[in-house]
Amino acid sequence: MKLKFKVLQISVLAILTLTFTFIACNKENSGEGTPEQEEAASVASSESDGEAEAMFSDVFDDVMGVSPDVALGGTGIFGRTMATNTEGGDATARITACPDVTITLVSPPALFPKRIVLDFGTGCTSTRDGRNRRGKIIIVYTNRLTIPGAVATTTFDGFYVDSVKVEGTHKITNIAEVNALAKKWKVEVIGGKLTLPNGDFTEWNRTNTITQIEGISATNVRDWVLKVEGFGNGHTRRHEIIVAWNAEIIEPLIKRFNCRWIVRGKVRIRRVNVSNTTRWEGILNFGDGTCDNRATITVDGHSREIILR
Repeated sequence: MKLKFKVLQISVLAILTLTFTFIACNKENSGEGTPEQEEAASVASSESDGEAEAMFSDVFDDVMGVSPDVALGGTGIFGRTMATNTEGGDATARITACPDVTITLVSPPALFPKRIVLDFGTGCTSTRDGRNRRGKIIIVYTNRLTIPGAVATTTFDGFYVDSVKVEGTHKITNIAEVNALAKKWKVEVIGGKLTLPNGDFTEWNRTNTITQIEGISATNVRDWVLKVEGFGNGHTRRHEIIVAWNAEIIEPLIKRFNCRWIVRGKVRIRRVNVSNTTRWEGILNFGDGTCDNRATITVDGHSREIILR
């Protein structure tokens, strides 16, 4: 009888736990929770969206930075960083890019498509951002990304940034008009996923348009300024919170190749199944142009600062 009682006790506990989780998730997705639950869910979705935006923005920079033979060269982990010399002036220091780079012609002797593998092995730390990366980034370029119509498709093989596992497909398509001076790309993240060691995750899809707005005649990509517009959706689990959302860039995001962070712009994050007039939406503000990893989330008039990873 004792054995039967223990089995029944565990079964009832499991049912109650699943029931509670189901109710909590429905409340978070439908806008029917308590004010505290609603605000917590909105903050969680906004933080997750911001972290995913930052992570896949890094992927864009890395794909662009591999080599001028396939893209721009000299950006992301292949870029340069500004240091301050002893006289207080600016000094440019070369970044040490630590992956082994393997280039394969897909259909030799044709120069394109090219398959490039960035192999970080069991881990190496970039001097650009101090982050440890391991695993592989795999990129297939159909042409040089500065040429209209060119596409670069990126996937990941056991790839981690610090403790965060990165998955999904990242696709860049040059959509500029032929002979246009300003560069323009469509960037898609399809089935993106960031997973933490504790099992928390963010699933993320995005379609952005990135347009060059400054530095058109510059010979150094560090002088470029890019405008990012777009929309997407996501789904996250953070501890006891599980929430899905839609996102829209309501003020263009501004990024520069001399800074790894988005420096300005706003994203509206609205959870799935809530009305357009809900007060439980998040506004993610990337700042005033300062190059840092700080952003602000505002929900129902309450603002808080977050640190992007």
